[in-house]
This record gives sequence, C-alpha cells and structure tokens, in this order.
Amino acid sequence: MTTAFTGAAFAGGQGTPRVPTLPSGWPIGSYDSYEEAQRAVDHLAGNDFPVTDVTIVGVEPMLVERVSAKLSWGKVLGGAAMSGAWFGLFVGLLLSMFTPGAGLLPIVMGLGAGIVFSLVFAAIGYGATKGRRSFVSTSQLVAKRYDVLTQPRNAEQGREILARFSMRAHALG
Repeated sequence: MTTAFTGAAFAGGQGTPRVPTLPSGWPIGSYDSYEEAQRAVDHLAGNDFPVTDVTIVGVEPMLVERVSAKLSWGKVLGGAAMSGAWFGLFVGLLLSMFTPGAGLLPIVMGLGAGIVFSLVFAAIGYGATKGRRSFVSTSQLVAKRYDVLTQPRNAEQGREILARFSMRAHALG
C-alpha cells in the first residue's frame, strides 16, 4: 500500500488546525476558479512537489443563492403528498410483512396516514411563513479567486513548476 492511501496522507501534512486559523505560506499561483487551482495542485503532485505544504485559499468569499422555483400552495401540498405517500407506503409494507394475514390493509393505511400527516405538516410550515419565502433556492459559498500557497522553503520550486504548466496550457489552448 502506498502512502497516498494511508490515513496519514489525508491528515494534512502540517497538521490540520482544530480551530479556524489563517493560512500560512507564500503564493505560488492564483486562479479564477477552484477547478483551475485543483488542476495546478494535481500538476504539482505529479511533479513530486511536497503537496502536504500546499493550501488552496478562496479569496473574497461570497454566498451565492440561486433561485430555482417559485413556491405556491399547490406545489407545496403536491410535493408533501408525494413525499408522504412514499413514506407511508414504506411503513405500510413493513407493517404488512410483520402482520400475517392482514392483506393490503396495512399498506393502504400507511399510505393514507403518510399523505395526511405530510400534508398537515407542510401546510403548517408553509402557512407559518406568511408568504415571506415563496421560492426554492440553493446556496453556495464561492470565492472571487483561489490562491495556491506553499511554505517558503518550496515556493520557488512551486512557482517554476506552475509557470511551466501555465505556459504549456496557453500553448495548447
């Protein structure tokens, strides 16, 4: 087994701080996306660079919330009914497996109870918002740029490797 697959390899070579701590090191590259920074670190690793000294730092973080749908009573109750039906069906199937000779009654009761309870709780939850949050969204934490840092003892070597990587990427692109 190589060290790449041992627990020590994932523990963070310089010791991962247990409390929020500012990163240390010198910048050796700056990228517009996390994927580019990740590719740079992959390239460093492929060139036998001591990546345990590397940190990717998101600079100027921002929370981005993307609205994906408008909510209405119909959508809320429809989604609740479907969710409740699946849960009720599951409970009903479990009950029917452990109740010999009960037939379809536990399944039908579980289905009905799941739908009713889910509808009631969804209506209470949506009604409590009083229209203040009538949309569905997802949130993401992103940064304006991503800097790759390394400890000073390796900074010059890291800059050289990433400069060659960048020149090759621009020649191909």
